[in-house]
Amino acid sequence: MGSYKDLDIYKIAFELSLKVHKLSLELPHFELYEQGAQVRRSSKSIKDQIVEGYGRRRYKADFTKFLIYAQASNDECANQIKTIVALYPDKKGWNELAEGYEILGMKIYKFIQYVEKSWKT
Repeated sequence: MGSYKDLDIYKIAFELSLKVHKLSLELPHFELYEQGAQVRRSSKSIKDQIVEGYGRRRYKADFTKFLIYAQASNDECANQIKTIVALYPDKKGWNELAEGYEILGMKIYKFIQYVEKSWKT
């Protein structure tokens, strides 16, 4: 593994954050700086935490800590999307994103388990 860019969880988080960004700009204008901004921040935080953790991968505890932060940001993002779906059920694409973040959450969890058990510093 030569780079954080090689991690599946990073690739998925990056792609999902792009989709969230684009879809959030289609929310009602007054939501662009409310719910839209919050979901954009939380979606981008996931990939950023993965990158920062990978940068500290030499220190297993730090790597794990940032992966846990990524998991927490994923949970926050999933909750923001749940709110958007409840507020705007006619908006297309959000249910698919919810499914994507559920899958990503499981993958991050499995990766945390791998790092905790098998990562060598």
